Amino acid sequence: MYFIGYDIGSSSVKAALLNAETGVGVASATSPEKEMAIEVPHADWAEQQPENWWKEVVNATALLLKRYPVDPTQIKGIGIAYQMHGLVCVDKDQQVLRPSIIWCDSRAVGIGNTAFKKLGEEYCLSNLLNSPGNFTASKLRWIRENEPAIYEKIHKIMLPGDYIAMKLTGEACTTVSGLSEGTFWNFNKKEVDKELLKYYDIDEKLLSAIVPTFGHQGTLTAAAAATLNLAPGTPVTYRAGDQPNNAFSLNVLQPGEAATTAGTSGVVYAVHDKNDFDPQSRVNTFVHVNNDAAHTRNGVLMCLNGTGIANSWLKNMVGDISYPEMNDLAATSPIGANGLQVFPFGNGAERILENKTPGATVKNLDFNRHNRAFMMRAVQEGIVFGLNYGMDIMTQMNLNIKRVRAGNANMFLSPLFRQAFANTANVVIELYNTDGAQGAARGAAIGAGYVNETEAFNGMECLSVIEPDASVHQQYQEIYANWVTTLRKLLQ
Repeated sequence: MYFIGYDIGSSSVKAALLNAETGVGVASATSPEKEMAIEVPHADWAEQQPENWWKEVVNATALLLKRYPVDPTQIKGIGIAYQMHGLVCVDKDQQVLRPSIIWCDSRAVGIGNTAFKKLGEEYCLSNLLNSPGNFTASKLRWIRENEPAIYEKIHKIMLPGDYIAMKLTGEACTTVSGLSEGTFWNFNKKEVDKELLKYYDIDEKLLSAIVPTFGHQGTLTAAAAATLNLAPGTPVTYRAGDQPNNAFSLNVLQPGEAATTAGTSGVVYAVHDKNDFDPQSRVNTFVHVNNDAAHTRNGVLMCLNGTGIANSWLKNMVGDISYPEMNDLAATSPIGANGLQVFPFGNGAERILENKTPGATVKNLDFNRHNRAFMMRAVQEGIVFGLNYGMDIMTQMNLNIKRVRAGNANMFLSPLFRQAFANTANVVIELYNTDGAQGAARGAAIGAGYVNETEAFNGMECLSVIEPDASVHQQYQEIYANWVTTLRKLLQ
C-alpha cells in the first residue's frame, strides 16, 4: 500500500511515494530541473501562474512513476503541502482569473497595516492573533480595490494547495489551518472572522468550504486520473501549508517542540498550546495541523524571506561553482568573516522587521581584506543571524526553544551553516531523512485511516545531531550582538 505526497513550492514541485507498510519513502521526483519563474511586474510584487504548478505536478508524477512503477490502485491516498499565503482567484468554471499573488509579494502591506489600525490592534491580535498584514485577506482586498473587473468575476478564492486539490478533485475546499494563514480565522470564536470580511467588504461566499486537515477532501476525477496515470477515485486525505507540514514531517506536534527549514525562505516554527501573539505581529500564529476541539495546537512561525534565495543569488553572481564548493570555500574564512556583515533582507517585506522592506545590505566591505570566501561566509552567517533575530522575538512569547528538528536539505547541508545556527541560537539541531513531500504522504496515510500519529513516523531516522560548541559559542554570541546593533541603526 502506497501514498503520494506533493510539495508545491515556489521554486519547484516535489512528489514522494511512501510505502505505508514500512514507513519508508521509496521514490521521489522534482520538476522542473530549473527553478520556476517568479514574475515581478512591479517592485515588491511577486506572482506565479497557478497553471504552471499543475503542469509540474503532472511532470513530477510522471517522473515518480517512471522511477518506481507501481499499480495505481495500490496508491490509497494523496497529500498536499504548499507555499503559504498565496492568493488564487477562479471563476465559476474554475478558470484562473489572474496570476497568483504569492507569499513574498508586498503590495498589500499598506492595506493590512491600515486594517490593523482601523479594526483595532487589540481586536486583531486577540482574535486573529496577527495583524492582517500582507496575508491573503489583504491581497484579496488589493484586488477588490485595484482590479474591480477581475474581482467581480471571482467565484472562489483559494490558497495554492487548495488550487491543486481542486485540479485533482474538481472541488473547491480549504482547511481551518489554511484560513488562519490567510488571517480569515477567528481563534476565539473558532469560525471565519466576520469583522475582517466586513471591513474589507469581502463576501464570505468567496471562501471555499472547510474540510479536515486529515481526512476525506475529495477524490481524483477521471480527467485528473488520466492526466496523472493514477486511479480514478483515489482520495485526497491531507493538506497543509509548507511550514505546518514541515513541522508535521519532522514529528513536531506537541507544545515546546520546534522545526526549522532553510529553503528559499527560512522558518522556525514552534508548537504552542495557547492562543498567543506577538504584540507587534513580527512572528505569526496559525492553526497547527493537529489542532482539535480538545487540544489547542498552534504554530508560532517566524519567517526570514531572504534565506536560500540570498545564497543562490550569490552563487549566480560568482558563476561556475556548486553549493558544496561554496560551503567549503566559506569555511576557509574565519568566524565573523573579518567584520563583513550581510543583512539578507532583499526578498520582499520582512515580518520580523514589522513588514519593512529595507533591501539587502552589506556592511564593512573592504576590497583589500575581503574575497569571495568572506562573502560566502558572511551571507550564511547573516541568514543565521536573521533567523535568530526572529527566535529572540519568539522567546519573548515564552517559547523557550532548546532543540529544533530539520530535514537534511537546503542550507542545512552546509556544516558551516549548522554550526553557526547551533551556536548563535544555543540550540541542539536534529537532522532527519525527510522532506515536505514525504511528510505530505505520511499525512495522507493518517487521513486515510491507515496509520495513527505515532505509526506514521515509522521509517523516519535521525541522521545527525549538532550541539553548540563551547569553544566558539561565545564568539558567535558577540558577533551576533554586533550584527543586531548594526541592524537597528539601519532601521532607524
